[in-house]
Amino acid sequence: MELTAAHWLYGLVTLGVILTMIFRKGVVLPTLVGTFLVAWVYQGSVISGFTSVFNANLTAAKELFSIFLIITFMVALLHSLKDLGADHQMIAPIQKVMTNGHIAYIVLIAVTFVISLFFWPTPAVPLICALLVPAAVRAGLPLMGAAMAVALAGQGMALSSDYVMQIAPSLSAKAAGIDTALVADKALILSLISGGTAILLGYLGVRKQMRKSTDPVIETELKTLQGSSDESKQDEAKQTVWSKVFAVLVPLSMLGVMIYMISTKVSGGRMGGFEGGDGAAFIGGVAVLLLSLATVTYGKVQALDRISEHITSGFVFAFKAMGPVIPIAGFFFLGSGDFSGSILSLGEATPPAFLFDLVQAGQTVIPENMVLSAFGILIIGIITGLDGSGFSGLPLTGALSGALASNSIDPSTLAAIGQMGSIWTGGGTLIAWSSLVAVAGLCGVPVMDLVRKNFWPVMAGLVVSTILSLLIW
Repeated sequence: MELTAAHWLYGLVTLGVILTMIFRKGVVLPTLVGTFLVAWVYQGSVISGFTSVFNANLTAAKELFSIFLIITFMVALLHSLKDLGADHQMIAPIQKVMTNGHIAYIVLIAVTFVISLFFWPTPAVPLICALLVPAAVRAGLPLMGAAMAVALAGQGMALSSDYVMQIAPSLSAKAAGIDTALVADKALILSLISGGTAILLGYLGVRKQMRKSTDPVIETELKTLQGSSDESKQDEAKQTVWSKVFAVLVPLSMLGVMIYMISTKVSGGRMGGFEGGDGAAFIGGVAVLLLSLATVTYGKVQALDRISEHITSGFVFAFKAMGPVIPIAGFFFLGSGDFSGSILSLGEATPPAFLFDLVQAGQTVIPENMVLSAFGILIIGIITGLDGSGFSGLPLTGALSGALASNSIDPSTLAAIGQMGSIWTGGGTLIAWSSLVAVAGLCGVPVMDLVRKNFWPVMAGLVVSTILSLLIW
């Protein structure tokens, strides 16, 4: 493949995007301008540049809209449960299990991980911090330990795999040009390895600060959480029999979804593994039905308006979380031969694959070494996470994974590694300007102190998972 001026321009813009992320700035503007310039140079027409910018964003929106829908419905369901008080009811029995700081650390991690898998960490954090963190502190877990547990289990382990909603694996897989299920399965394993390592090291770092429940320091720490505790008591007074019904119905429904998806995958039945797009549609449909039932139960006739409010809130959250990803994904879709034809309006002509062609041309100077490839993608993922999103870098790591794949390492493994680096960093464990701010604020600890506490456990977890990925796959 002969490289054109458009190829070199695409490579320069990609490097510019990486540098922009290193300096912790947004990359939406560079990707929009880059899409315009690459299309203009390739087609030789400024008009094509304008149309290609729109087409790139439209193509990305079409490919990713299912992601927006699943976020919308899950967040709307959580809001409807708050109306009933069922969100508090789901958590209440778990508080009794926390008998000391060591058990509280484990319970907090387990509950945060499960809830974050189904509802995403950001909307789940206020619920967990308001109800479980005070109970954990009373049991003897220091506030910093509680904040670490919530961040590592939710923003780290649950979000980096995103195995239920499969938004992150979808972004990585689409950019790499492979099946979502391949990335999702490997990302789950790597997230558990990274999370297990980070959680163990985090525990070793705070276990000496564990206290007895009679320690007077506990009361001092609880003062920072007093507002959440009061709110919890007020909401519990409003609970009805329906809140208890939905507190049981929703977890059982989600558990049933998970069991069914796993069973079809293991059995290899006619569904052939109910995951990826089908899995997202399945859980989204269940969420819509539960949302409808919860809203009707709460508001009767008012439900006609109330459900619209919940869905609108869900869409607002989805677009705030994922909106900037669309132009970024559009630029990296332009670098893929699977999408560049429609973006450039080439019709039946052979579409270019700018990024793949550049990597292929550089194969003579790039050592074909799986260790270098794996850790290179990990480092790029960490760099892309510096913007504080965690998701905006997935189109880049996914695209590079498809281009760098070789006989010694497949693209799904590289994409999963890049996903770990990007989300563990920017998703909310190592970056102070990410959603980690919410965890620190709700737990009453300085965010920079939390970043420092998380740093070595998370980095060790990422290195261990990358090494084991090379040994396993």
